[in-house]
Amino acid sequence: MGKKMDDTAKADGLSGKEAGSFSLIPETSEGLQEMQLEDQTNPNELSTEFGSTLRLPEGIDVNPADIDIEFADEKMIINMGPQHPSTHGVLRLMMELDGEVILRTKPVVGYLHTGMEKTGENLTYLQGPTNVTRMDYLSPLHNELVFSLATEKLLGLELPERATWIRMLMTELNRCTSHLMWMATNGMDLGSTSMMLYGFREREMILAFFEKVTGLRMNHNYIRPGGVAADLPDGWEDDVMSILETIPGRLDEYDELLTGQPIFRERVDNVGILTAEQAVALSATGPILRSTGVAWDLRRDMPYLNYDQVEFDVIVGSVGDCFDRYSVRLNEIRESLRIIAQVVEKMPSGDYRIQDKKVTPPPRIRIDESMEALIHHFKLFTHGFKIPEGEVYVAVESPRGELGCYLVSDGSNRPYRMHIRGPSFVNLQTLPAMLRGGIIADAIAAISSVDPVMGEVDR
Repeated sequence: MGKKMDDTAKADGLSGKEAGSFSLIPETSEGLQEMQLEDQTNPNELSTEFGSTLRLPEGIDVNPADIDIEFADEKMIINMGPQHPSTHGVLRLMMELDGEVILRTKPVVGYLHTGMEKTGENLTYLQGPTNVTRMDYLSPLHNELVFSLATEKLLGLELPERATWIRMLMTELNRCTSHLMWMATNGMDLGSTSMMLYGFREREMILAFFEKVTGLRMNHNYIRPGGVAADLPDGWEDDVMSILETIPGRLDEYDELLTGQPIFRERVDNVGILTAEQAVALSATGPILRSTGVAWDLRRDMPYLNYDQVEFDVIVGSVGDCFDRYSVRLNEIRESLRIIAQVVEKMPSGDYRIQDKKVTPPPRIRIDESMEALIHHFKLFTHGFKIPEGEVYVAVESPRGELGCYLVSDGSNRPYRMHIRGPSFVNLQTLPAMLRGGIIADAIAAISSVDPVMGEVDR
């Protein structure tokens, strides 16, 4: 083996000394993403890491000399991830440590890059939901919703009321499943195996309902431009009422299991603190922003669907630590259930999708009876429909924050440009501020409290 390495080194024109060290693991570099020790780092880069925010208002400048940080003589840089089980996917964090104390953190992403935005520009608008539903795979219905709303805004469509209420029902149930998954994994990260089991148990109830409605447990392709793929099945009210009767009691069990538990509280109280000013300046949204006391929720502040016709509270925290982020998500499940109960009462009859032949395929039963219907179906699913030239940005409140879709149409049947504003991607900016001054064990709690989904970060 050694001779083979020496031969390879000679073939590459290495000197004897260089060839002798060839068997060692070569040093790698991440280029501009590489983290250097503080005394080797450009002062301007330090100002973005240690200033109160990464984005400063126009006209304000931070002098790196004003950054007062004490460094020990011996520091080291380590990697947490991208293979670490507590980084919730392929997230890599480069950390500069003084012992166990975290001095600096640099998130490195891109290990899961799938090019979904570029893929979306090569798919028709009708095929689009199949692509975007796989970004944030814990809230696929929100991905489908924001793409469909953007497409419909370009088309100038007005949906039937039943289609709008069905979308509200499904996305609020999806919010519950996403937060339940977070409750489960956050519990596991902090050492509560019971919470992992309980969270999956309750989530399973809702996924079973999703499977009955859409045929799938996730990545549904159910919400489409023009409405939804199919009407709610017979007996859907009983299934939803069963969920509404079961889960509130289980949430009380979570309260008893975790909220007052001394070990849990020690792991999350005053850990990963983010101020309201930092959260706003870093463009954080969702539970992270609301945990700092900022009551911003797109469902209330920029209503879409029929959220202005239901009553619910925007849950906020006061400290902005890991416990506040836990409390916000736990209580948001309760508010979502409250919305779902109102949706069940208000659900109207009528069409579940718009009856516009340019957008909506014919009923499947007609395909066997009419050649025109068969041709119509074939043309829609192979060529799609064309959209007038224009651009639009639409945002919805996903379980992780503001999920936005920017579409540009050039008049063809495919988007000229599609860009997704992913809340997980933006919220990762808060990690350096959360982790500074904490210890390695706190990093696990803080990463979990951000609730990142790397499929959306690396879309």
